[in-house]
Amino acid sequence: MTWSAFPGALGTGGVWPASVVGVCALVLATRGRRARAGLGVGLVFGLAFLVPHLAWSGTYVGLLPWVALATACAGFYAVLGAVMPFLQRLPAGWSIVAVTGGWVAIEAARARVPFGGFPWGRLAFSQVDSPAAGWAAVGGAPLVTAAVVAAGTALALAVLAAAAAAGTGGRAPSASPRSAVVASRAVVLTLTAVLVLAAGAMVPRPSAPQAGTAQVAAVQGNVPRPGLDFNAERRAVLDNHVQATLEYAREVQVGAAPRPDLVLWPENASDIDPYLDDKARRDIEATARAVQAPLLVGAVLDGPGEYLSNAGLVVTPAQGLEGATAVPGRSYVKRQPAPFGEYIPYRDFFRLFSDKVDLVARDFLPGTKGGVVVMGGVRVGDVICFEVAFDDLVRDSVRAGAQMLVVQTNNATFGYSDEAVQQLAMSRLRAIETGRAVVQISTVGVSSIIAPDGSAPVRTDLFTQAVLRGEVPLRTSQTLATRLGPVPEVVLGAGVLLPLVSRWSRRRRSHRQRGGSGRQP
Repeated sequence: MTWSAFPGALGTGGVWPASVVGVCALVLATRGRRARAGLGVGLVFGLAFLVPHLAWSGTYVGLLPWVALATACAGFYAVLGAVMPFLQRLPAGWSIVAVTGGWVAIEAARARVPFGGFPWGRLAFSQVDSPAAGWAAVGGAPLVTAAVVAAGTALALAVLAAAAAAGTGGRAPSASPRSAVVASRAVVLTLTAVLVLAAGAMVPRPSAPQAGTAQVAAVQGNVPRPGLDFNAERRAVLDNHVQATLEYAREVQVGAAPRPDLVLWPENASDIDPYLDDKARRDIEATARAVQAPLLVGAVLDGPGEYLSNAGLVVTPAQGLEGATAVPGRSYVKRQPAPFGEYIPYRDFFRLFSDKVDLVARDFLPGTKGGVVVMGGVRVGDVICFEVAFDDLVRDSVRAGAQMLVVQTNNATFGYSDEAVQQLAMSRLRAIETGRAVVQISTVGVSSIIAPDGSAPVRTDLFTQAVLRGEVPLRTSQTLATRLGPVPEVVLGAGVLLPLVSRWSRRRRSHRQRGGSGRQP
C-alpha cells in the first residue's frame, strides 16, 4: 500500500493518500500486541513497502543486492513495529505525537546508518503533489513525514472509535450517549487527519526572482546503451554531451534559441579525466567557447592518490578548465559517495555474497567543501545524484548562498526503472523546502527544470537526447526550514519519548503519594 504512494508505482505518478493509509494499517496492526509480534508486523510492512519500491536497485546486479538493501532498510520498520504498541498506550492526542515521533526518529536513523545512511523511501518523498508538501518550507522533509504519520495515526484511532461506536450502538438505550460520544470522537479524529494534511496548502510558496533571473540550458546527452557498462563507452558519452551542446550553440547563433547564462551537464558526462586526457579537455573547453557561457561538467577525476573523485567542474569560455579544481567556487566534489555504488565498505566480506562488488574497482573519496559554485555571477548549489535525499547537504548549499540548485545525476545504471522519477520527486520537494529553483539534469533522464514552488511542467523522457531551456528565478531569502536546520527533526523525533516520560511521571506521583501516606498520623 505505502509503495503505491510513490512516483512510478503501478505506472502512475504515485497515489499520495496511500502513505496515510499505510501508516493507518501499521498502527492498527500493532495495537495491543507484544513487542515481538509488533516487530514481525513492522518487518512485514517494511518488506512489503521497500522490496517493490527499491526494485530499481537490482536492475542489473540481480536479486541478492536488491533484497539485501530492502531487508536492511525494513529492519528499521521492524524496530518501529516493536515499539508501536508501547507508543499507543497514551491518550489519543499524545499517542499521535508519540507514534509520529517514532516514525520521524526511525527515518532519521535510516538516513545516517549504516555507511552514512540511505534515506530513500522517506514518506515525505511521496507527498510532493499533496497539500502536505507545503510543510517542507516550514520544517523540511521531517515535518512532511510527520504530517503524514499524524494523519495516518489519527485515521487509525478514528477507525477504532467508529468500531467502538458501532459496537455500543446495539446495546441498551442507556449506552447510546456513550455511543454518540465515541462516534463524535471518530469524526473529530478524521477531521484532524484531513486538516493536518490540508493545512500544508496554506504555507506560502514564493517563486518571484529576488536577484534577477538566469537563462539555463541543461544538456541530457544520453548514453549508447543502459546498464552497468554505460561508462565502458565513456568517450561516446562525452561526445554525446559535446555534440548536443554544440547543436544548441548553433541554434543560439542563428537566433533560434535564447543565449544561456549558464549550461549544465549531468554527473558522469565526462568519465574521462579532462586533466589527464588532452582530447577530452580540448573538446570540453571548445564547447564552452562555442556556447559562450560557463559550463558545469560532471566529471570523474583521478585522485587523490588511489581514489577517484566525483566532481562538478566550472569551465569558462575565457579560462577553460584552468584553475577549476584550485579556485574557490569553480568546483565541487561529491561529499556523500554512495556505498556499494561508488565505494565498497568491507570489500572482502561482501565479496563472499556477490562478485558484483568488484565492478567498483576503485573507491571514490568524499569531498570536504560545501556545494556552491559560481557561474557567471550566479551562485549555484551543486548536489550530485543521491545527495538530494540528504537534508543537510542540500541545506548547507542554500545557507552558503546558493541562489538556485542543480542536481547532477546519472540514471543509466537503473535502466527504465522508477528510480529516476523517484529522484525527481525528491528534487521537487527540495525546491519547496528551500524556496529555490532546481534543475535536475541526468545523462539519460528524467531531467527537469523545477520552479521554487515545486512544479515541474516539463521533463524529459528516459534514454533520449535533449536540451532543456528555461529562465529560472534567482532567490536569496531563506525559508523557515532552511533557517531551523535539523531542529524540527530533533523536536519531532523527541515525541517518541513521551511514553517513557509519562511512565516516569506516574511512578514519581505514586512514590510521592506512598511517601505522603506514610507520614499521616
